[in-house]
Amino acid sequence: MRLAIAGFSLESVTFLPEVTGIADFERTALRGPALILGLRGSNTAAGGFLAICEAEGIETVGLVHVDCGAAASASDAAYEKYTAEIIEGLLALKGRIDGLLIHLHGALATPSNRRADAGVLQAIRAAMGRDFPIGAGMDLHGNIGQGVLDAATVICGYHRSPHTDMGSTGERTARLLIDALRGKRRPVMALARPGILLPSIFSATALHPLAEIMEEARAIERGESGVLDITIFCGFAYADVPDCGMGILVVADGDRALAEATAARLSARCRDERHRLFRRDLVHGVEDGIDAALALAEGAAKPVCLLEHADRMNDSTYTLRALLDRGITGVMAPFLWDPEVAAQCVAAGAGAELELDLCGKSSAKAGGPLRVKARVLQAGRKRFAITGPLKTGMQIDLGPTAVLDLGGIIASVISVQWSAIDRDPFDQFGFDPMDFRFILLRSKTHFRHVYTPLSAGIVIIDTPDWGPADLPSLPYRFAPKDAFPLADAG
Repeated sequence: MRLAIAGFSLESVTFLPEVTGIADFERTALRGPALILGLRGSNTAAGGFLAICEAEGIETVGLVHVDCGAAASASDAAYEKYTAEIIEGLLALKGRIDGLLIHLHGALATPSNRRADAGVLQAIRAAMGRDFPIGAGMDLHGNIGQGVLDAATVICGYHRSPHTDMGSTGERTARLLIDALRGKRRPVMALARPGILLPSIFSATALHPLAEIMEEARAIERGESGVLDITIFCGFAYADVPDCGMGILVVADGDRALAEATAARLSARCRDERHRLFRRDLVHGVEDGIDAALALAEGAAKPVCLLEHADRMNDSTYTLRALLDRGITGVMAPFLWDPEVAAQCVAAGAGAELELDLCGKSSAKAGGPLRVKARVLQAGRKRFAITGPLKTGMQIDLGPTAVLDLGGIIASVISVQWSAIDRDPFDQFGFDPMDFRFILLRSKTHFRHVYTPLSAGIVIIDTPDWGPADLPSLPYRFAPKDAFPLADAG
């Protein structure tokens, strides 16, 4: 048996004014043998594909793999390029491969295509034929519609957020596709949508009642022999697309009625829990959040995390401005995205003292640039292998990078947008998180696996950026208008 491996992943924040272009995707691109070598052993969906294929003695052929995390919509040119590249690779192998394993996010969108993941799969299906086996490993935050199901043989999504199970999701996907190819299973899929747009901050799978819903899905998988796999897709509320929102996907062994009934049952439970899924009690404004963090820090042996979760591009300035205005020190603000400032600091070199317009440039909602006086502590290009529990082992290149002292606040400034979700922002730069009173993060859920035990507490701060908890404040045009909380039937 011989399977092709590919990936085209982006969590598209469609409200952002720019696009994620070909140059952005190319920074992450792996092709051919480099794909196999670069992702083998990594905690990624493709790493999971490779682990199962190699364990089963199945030959793999790398096509192309690109992954830009969460950023603005993909450009139409990028969508066309990578879809065409995958198809061209498959056509060149036609008759010499038995199927495809592909990593897609589920929230890919372009300015002209708001069902882009379905478009990728449909284009592959059209090129390779109705019976060509396709297994797709997808993100828990995918916005899944029927078009995705119709074009794939089997789909599995992450079960956890933080996504510590990326690799095991790839393994589940590969096992099911291989079993189907060997005639051991006959996967059929059903989707039910409860009509809920869930802010990312409330999609951490350890939060209640989401944790109980996830456990019910696992109990069904253990107890119902005909159910092969269940994904509770939490959706990505910041992609304004027709399929935006939660979805329950059930894979059954040849029994479509069982898949449909199980999906409907879990969807109904989500709908019943819709008010409780929104943990508004956990969210603060900027000033209230800083006050809460100061109170937590009194006598604490660990740092307190301030989480500016609405920041979609890691460059919002609301909380950083307030910390500077209040003269609060002992703060680490890792992985601020500002390529202009990073380039200025690298040109000036370590030891330079500069006046900078820092961050707040990604959109009019990012808070505007901060005029700061900074001393450059470190400057240069930064590359390393990820050591944290998500995408473990994958190489990351942050581009020109600087570490700045803003007068009691230490900030690392990067050129390639990346979120601080593990210890790498400290360990790779020679810092110890225990040396700080506060850590200012920009993540949504992925930080929790490392920073919950590391910190004395987490204070979630809501700001008027493009990723707020207050979803009705966003200018939706395409998302379902009857979904909760945009509307509620009762």
